[in-house]
Amino acid sequence: MADSLFPKRKPLTKDDIKRLRESLPKKVEISSEGTKITEKGEEITDVAPILESHSDEISVPLSAEEIRSFQIYASMLKEKNKVMNLTAVDDDKGIAMKHFIDSLTLCPYIREEESRTNKQLSFIDVGTGAGFPGLPVKISCPELSVTLMDSLEKRLKFLSEVIEALNLKDCTTVHSRAEDAGRDKKYREKYDVVTARAVARLSVLAEYCLPLVKVGGVFLAMKSHSEEEETEAGKAIALLGGTIEKTDTFKLPGTDMERTIIVVRKIRPTPARFPRKAGTPSKTPIV
Repeated sequence: MADSLFPKRKPLTKDDIKRLRESLPKKVEISSEGTKITEKGEEITDVAPILESHSDEISVPLSAEEIRSFQIYASMLKEKNKVMNLTAVDDDKGIAMKHFIDSLTLCPYIREEESRTNKQLSFIDVGTGAGFPGLPVKISCPELSVTLMDSLEKRLKFLSEVIEALNLKDCTTVHSRAEDAGRDKKYREKYDVVTARAVARLSVLAEYCLPLVKVGGVFLAMKSHSEEEETEAGKAIALLGGTIEKTDTFKLPGTDMERTIIVVRKIRPTPARFPRKAGTPSKTPIV
């Protein structure tokens, strides 16, 4: 992992937890020990101590206000998931680790880009789903201009509700398939940082994402395993105007889950014929 680019923050105190409890919606309460919350009379595990204990390990310490935002997000996600299939992982520990902490592993790379360019960056999450990794990144990096793109409008409606509840500024949603957005002048080569957390092969993700990256910007690919995919995707990445700058592999803190972040730098414009029409990249990957 990249070294920490953040100043150290103090651990949450009981007073911090008390203030969080007072500021959260009334249907969610946090105990003074910070270990349980009660929702509709049921005690459930609290995401706050999980985030607090593991965020430092990925070089992304969180403030009390940021943890408050994650609490609200988790509560809204669980409630909406009762009526809409947003995620298969809906227990609090799973949400905290597999969604929030996993998403936040991108933040040191974004900070590196901010330091390198010395400007506010534009960021787009392609196929954002329930908002991962884009919304956790926005919570931790509020200065980012964030766009959440998805092909399912009802997911975006939920994300808009979260954005409003958290009062996130400069955070918008786009209803589009990646292949269509990549050919649209409004989005093509408009973003400093593009990411996708998906099960698609790297060669397919590259065709979805690299057309959206500005020349000089980066595509941050989030994968579980990547060595074989990197070799396979080499031609596609080069053809689309990119080059693999570095690859970092690590285990998600407190788990045995392996994660890889591949940094692909955009070094020249993507040829006009890419991306191909919707559905083609996944059916016929560039090889």
